[in-house]
Amino acid sequence: MRIKRGVTKRKRHKKILQRAKGFYAARGALVRPARLAVEKSLVYAYRDRRQRKRQFHRLWITRINAAAREHGLSYSRFMAGLKTAGVEMDRKILAELAVSEPAAFSELCKLAQPAA
Repeated sequence: MRIKRGVTKRKRHKKILQRAKGFYAARGALVRPARLAVEKSLVYAYRDRRQRKRQFHRLWITRINAAAREHGLSYSRFMAGLKTAGVEMDRKILAELAVSEPAAFSELCKLAQPAA
């Protein structure tokens, strides 16, 4: 008796079309274009999960630099000053302080100034 693959195929196609839900035109309705679109979207998702980390890192540095310059320090001198002062804070926290708590950030600038 031969084995028919209709059930398996439908299940696989359904899974692909479910992932392609909301895609434009044939990419969301027909199996082959949907499969290509889903594969491509997974590639983009993988790539962009790594890019997101880089983009946030750049954003934090930009915010820290802007806040440090208001206190007469460049970003590199500020970071070097913090390191010699023994302050161990990551860029994410420093950027958050720079935006939401300027008073606390100015204290850090005072700490970093003599060392810079």
